[in-house]
Amino acid sequence: MKWEFKDGIPIYLQIISHMRNDIASGVMPPGSRIPPVRAFAGEIGVNPNTMQRALTQLESEGLLYTQRTNGRFVTEDESVMKKLRDDLSEAYIRELFRNLERLGMNRGDIVEAVSRWGKQPEDAPAGK
Repeated sequence: MKWEFKDGIPIYLQIISHMRNDIASGVMPPGSRIPPVRAFAGEIGVNPNTMQRALTQLESEGLLYTQRTNGRFVTEDESVMKKLRDDLSEAYIRELFRNLERLGMNRGDIVEAVSRWGKQPEDAPAGK
């Protein structure tokens, strides 16, 4: 399945971001094998060198590891997974605050709105 990439952001950074999200959400579960570089690059429609660069970065972050003869795998280290989820959560919250501040809301109003939203039943219609 080809991935869609945005202009203006290096493709390897977009691959890293996509894979971080897939690892954190369990789409790529702990211990799962990553396809070989050329196969994975062909699958998502990028140059193998670009894919190698992204995978090397993810490996340096501890999200992937290499077994010499078996290939690359997603980490099973819970502390690494927790840090990933914490980092992603913080980034999403920062982005939410930036977007709402652009709409003219102050931080207190944003916290209040998020608190109200968090108390709603999951099936409640938006804005109620």
